[in-house]
Amino acid sequence: MNLPNKLTVLRIILVPIMVLIPYLNIQGEFLGIPISCIIIDLIFIIASITDKLDGSIARKRNLVTNFGKFLDPIADKILVLAAMVMLVGMDKLPAWIPIIVLFREFVVSGYRLIAVEQGGKVIAASIWGKVKTATQMTAIILAFLDKFSFGQFVFRVGSEAEQMASSVGVYMTTPQFILNIAVTVLMVVSVIAAIFSGWDYIKGGKDLLKDM
Repeated sequence: MNLPNKLTVLRIILVPIMVLIPYLNIQGEFLGIPISCIIIDLIFIIASITDKLDGSIARKRNLVTNFGKFLDPIADKILVLAAMVMLVGMDKLPAWIPIIVLFREFVVSGYRLIAVEQGGKVIAASIWGKVKTATQMTAIILAFLDKFSFGQFVFRVGSEAEQMASSVGVYMTTPQFILNIAVTVLMVVSVIAAIFSGWDYIKGGKDLLKDM
């Protein structure tokens, strides 16, 4: 097994380790953030880095294999969806976000499978796919550090918002407010990008369904 494929396998191995962290009952906080969330975040970051490394090494050293082509996208999906499900379990993310992402991945994977069966036609990825990946990864990394739920400071106003902070002036300037805004905006952008990139795949592969 070459180095890129080893990195891909490592990324898959890191997923169950990441998922098990909340069950280890790790105590303590750092800057108000639970140590367990920081460890989960570090594991996710390391796994995300391996995603960048394996593809880059495979292309530069001409180590692209069918095994890598098959396993790499699966590892990416497992990593992202596992992290999102964990965030849902922590009440930091609404369930509709990973549901949309999962639906999009099923559609794209289905079209890719049909393309392979019909002569290996390549459906070009659009800019939306790159936007989805960048915003999705960043949002997940920040979400594990966010003490509040998705959109908590954005969508809750008035007395309910005042209960979460001592005053309007405080919660409007706190770093956690800024972090919650960033996570919420990036997650929404990633979902929009996922929908548009999925639609681009459908448009690009519509000819594949004519003979079915």
